[in-house]
Amino acid sequence: MRSFSTAATLLALIIVLALPARAAVEIQDVTSDRGVTAWLVEDHSLPIITFQFAFKSGTVQDPQGKEGMANLMAGLFDEGAGDLTFDVFQKRLEELGAEMSFQAGSDTIIGQIRMLAENSDAVLDLLHLAVTRPRFDADPVERIRSQIAVGIRSDERNPNKQGYRALEQAVYGDHPYARPDEGTLESLASITPDDLKTFHARVFARSNLTVGVVGAIDAAALGAALDKVFGDLPEDAQLTPVETMQPKLDQEVRVDYPLPQSTLQLVYPGIERDDPEFFAAYLMNQILGGGTFSSRLFNEVREKRGLAYGATSYLNSRDYAQTLAIQTATSSEQAGAALTVIGDVVDGMRDEGPTQKELDEAKTYVIGSYPINNLDSSTAIARTLVGLQQDDLGIDYIQRRADLINAVTLDDVKKAAQRLLSAKPAMLVIGPAGQNGG
Repeated sequence: MRSFSTAATLLALIIVLALPARAAVEIQDVTSDRGVTAWLVEDHSLPIITFQFAFKSGTVQDPQGKEGMANLMAGLFDEGAGDLTFDVFQKRLEELGAEMSFQAGSDTIIGQIRMLAENSDAVLDLLHLAVTRPRFDADPVERIRSQIAVGIRSDERNPNKQGYRALEQAVYGDHPYARPDEGTLESLASITPDDLKTFHARVFARSNLTVGVVGAIDAAALGAALDKVFGDLPEDAQLTPVETMQPKLDQEVRVDYPLPQSTLQLVYPGIERDDPEFFAAYLMNQILGGGTFSSRLFNEVREKRGLAYGATSYLNSRDYAQTLAIQTATSSEQAGAALTVIGDVVDGMRDEGPTQKELDEAKTYVIGSYPINNLDSSTAIARTLVGLQQDDLGIDYIQRRADLINAVTLDDVKKAAQRLLSAKPAMLVIGPAGQNGG
């Protein structure tokens, strides 16, 4: 385990003590001399700067046969860059009290760094090296590869992991979403340091970059920092085109395993984030199963019948496919009963929609919870700034959001329910063979 330097301890203490809860933020649109853009929330109340940035690429860009490339690469950016080997790079980060992390998702590769303002010049030098000149030395590559392989082997023994993987393969077919983000043991073993260098050069560019910054830095200083960190990247990414697809529903996937508890998931059509009916669907889902302790699914499955600890639903609006999923886990002998109740709740929402009282309560919750979930820390704000840009929602979205939600009518939500819940879903059942799952 890496030791903490004095600067790192100070940074952690400041973050813990801060806990800022914000109802509104003032966002500045900053463009550097070299055309790198970022959204900034300037805040000098604490001597901390948080950068979050995302490159549109992700695991969907993994080459055929090299699945796991993006995930492996994300684990290596702080393992040496430029002339600094991994041990020197890590020591320098600790001395400066900086926290750097990278993560690969299906559609993006996300990076974040938090630093004390007084150390920002030196920290941003390190970030520049990590983003533009990662080393991908053989020893760190093998170490991170081995760590990922341990997780893959563990997942191979986990029936729930295997079940969800089988469902993704069934629902997404030959689309990249059907592939595991971490790859397979075979594909992971085939990735070389040269492969990583080629992949990095292809997907890290200014054209697919989004940046959000929060903290003790002004617009002029941020403009210079953006060029310092990202200015040397290629202008255009060389991304492989990815097809938008409709998930393959109306099928059943079973994983027979002698478990005392069965896992159930149902997958329905979803909705794109820029669809005019998005908020109607969002509120419908909140009433159906998104409000964990107040939703219809929770009340009917747990509160009234005690069939499970909980039952939830969520919208998954990805770049190339959208779904609405319902999931629960129950004792294996009650799996059939739980599915029947879930089906009845879905049918009721589709055929009758919510009540006005349910809609009013859902609006109150989703409006009130947004500052808590999205604006309660510098990290949350920076993440929100990146997300708003990626979804092209506009710099004034936070101010407009409540009005957009309040404009949704009961008829709008009923139409959204009919639109999303009329299809026969794909269904996953993980549990003992012979149980009545459907």
